[in-house]
Amino acid sequence: MDIVIAPDPPTAARETAEWVARQLRNAVSRRGAATVAFSGGSTPALMLSALADLQLPWESTTVFQVDERIAPDGDADRNATLLEVLRSRGTSIQLMPVTAKDLDAAVQRYAALVPERFDVVHLGVGDDGHTASWPPGDRVIDADGKVALSDEYKGRRRMTLTVHAVNAARHRVVLATGDAKAPVIERWLLHDHDLPVDRVGRKNTVVVLDTAAAARLPYQAR
Repeated sequence: MDIVIAPDPPTAARETAEWVARQLRNAVSRRGAATVAFSGGSTPALMLSALADLQLPWESTTVFQVDERIAPDGDADRNATLLEVLRSRGTSIQLMPVTAKDLDAAVQRYAALVPERFDVVHLGVGDDGHTASWPPGDRVIDADGKVALSDEYKGRRRMTLTVHAVNAARHRVVLATGDAKAPVIERWLLHDHDLPVDRVGRKNTVVVLDTAAAARLPYQAR
């Protein structure tokens, strides 16, 4: 695991975008195509905006969702709106089919689209230690396959990539900013196994923090 500390959230977002861009360019150069999955939440918007401004082989890149709330199209709770900034770049965007009547069948359809190994998976960290849509204590953390459904969490069930799908990726990047994240970042880096984020593999994972989120780092960051 490598840790990058930026002075503020906009810089952290820009550095994350530039890191993601490098991995996608490398993937297209080596394999002719790239795949990336982005998480929802409040933190990724700056990063996705910065990424949209970079020169990338968008036509050879497919974008997936790490997680999505079970909510109607256009609902403010949906993560899909975050990805609209990329749509004009000509990339293929595969949204989770969370409006399907048969959600179990929808999970299987999305899993069939998910690659065996993403080139990049982007993650965040909640104040309670969740990442993707793996709430603390939820059975989804131990789900088989590549895609699964969580139980209700903060008023919504969610569709999410599984631990297996996230850890099979060639690269992972975790972006966390703000002083509210400092305690959980400290616990995670000290291997608190009660935190869902501790299930994320550390090899080939980069963690990008601003100085506030890094305030309680238990060891010297690289």
